[in-house]
Amino acid sequence: MSVIYILLAISISVAVVFFIAFILAVRSGQYDDSYTPSVRMLFEDELIKEKNKKSILTKKE
Repeated sequence: MSVIYILLAISISVAVVFFIAFILAVRSGQYDDSYTPSVRMLFEDELIKEKNKKSILTKKE
């Protein structure tokens, strides 16, 4: 039973260490995207296709 407590304590401490490392990485700007804005102008925008064909409704007599 004491092994479970030891493993639980170790897993919680490892989780806290990884969480602190993640917070520090986010604050330092490691996950900021600096590449996409510089190449955004190179990509063509998707063309918006207008509806040129009008649907013609016919009356049944």
